[in-house]
Amino acid sequence: MAQLIDGKGISAQVKERIRQETAEFVKQTGITPGLAVVIVGNNSASRVYVNNKKKACEAVGFRSEEYALPEETTQQELLDLVDKLNRDEAIHGILVQLPLPKQISEDRVIEAISPDKDVDAFHASNVGKIMQGEYRFLPCTPAGVMELLHASGISPAGKECVVVGRSNIVGKPMAMLLLHENGTVTICHSRTKELAEVTRRAEILVAAVGKAKFITADMVRPGAVVIDVGMNRDENGKLCGDVDFDPVAEVASAITPVPGGVGPMTIAMLMQNTLTAAKAQAECR
Repeated sequence: MAQLIDGKGISAQVKERIRQETAEFVKQTGITPGLAVVIVGNNSASRVYVNNKKKACEAVGFRSEEYALPEETTQQELLDLVDKLNRDEAIHGILVQLPLPKQISEDRVIEAISPDKDVDAFHASNVGKIMQGEYRFLPCTPAGVMELLHASGISPAGKECVVVGRSNIVGKPMAMLLLHENGTVTICHSRTKELAEVTRRAEILVAAVGKAKFITADMVRPGAVVIDVGMNRDENGKLCGDVDFDPVAEVASAITPVPGGVGPMTIAMLMQNTLTAAKAQAECR
């Protein structure tokens, strides 16, 4: 049976470290890190995420501001708010919760956020820095995965790493971070031929495809480390990941659960990015 990689426990340790660093930063500078979270519309999942982020801010000693906008908000209205937050010196990080209503271009909004306050690390400037390995911020979910690996004593160096999924938010940056730590990386997607043959090569397998229980035991190399980024509902409405957990846990050496694996780490790394942003902006004043 695989070792369970405890995202809840590891995220609690990360947040405690951030809380201590924040207290020292506030003592030295008088500046409290500030995160603005913008939510547009009534997406129930987005509301849960936003509430969790607010709780995390409180736990680590940040100031959080929520801007809840109606579903019919126009793109220009949202861009005007982003511009206002870019100019607000008390706000160090800006997060616009995705998805956005269809009348608003997500790309346009992401590009409007100042790269210095882009704590999601979605702006093209920050994405380019990740490619170069010269980054200040990392996308929160891939960064959380790397933190889980580090805390569990698992190094990608020299290992076959396979990422299933090629999104800009998880798949692509995940591959880059594994590559920066000397993993040999393959990215798989919907056009990959003989997918199971590729995933069975993986010593570290990251599932980020967004399909419930997509990764089955016959797709996993015995002894592999399996990281499940997915958050889905099964046929009974129960939360599950992209990995068919019970059978895969019999094959893998280590595995993340859903819930309680990667999810808590995403919010912990958002807190880390916000503190990093606050420190950088304080130095520029």
